[in-house]
Amino acid sequence: MSEAAFYDTLRQGLWTATLLSMPILSIALVAGLAIGLLQALTSVQEQTLTFVPKLAAIVAVFWISMGFMTETLVGFFQDTIAPAIEGS
Repeated sequence: MSEAAFYDTLRQGLWTATLLSMPILSIALVAGLAIGLLQALTSVQEQTLTFVPKLAAIVAVFWISMGFMTETLVGFFQDTIAPAIEGS
């Protein structure tokens, strides 16, 4: 494998990782901002109030986007990694 092909595969892998993590990270950001705003407006500083809803939102989004994540990862391996291993 040439150096250029290696770096191209690495770039594609990093982009795939970014695409896979985007739904979960974005919902964690939105849930964190909403809960932080709620805490600031009500002056309630309970630690579990931030953790439990964020965790529930992340699990729900993971469950919903699991098909997209699987298809993206399988496509990456079939289109990029498997041909690189075979030497094509």
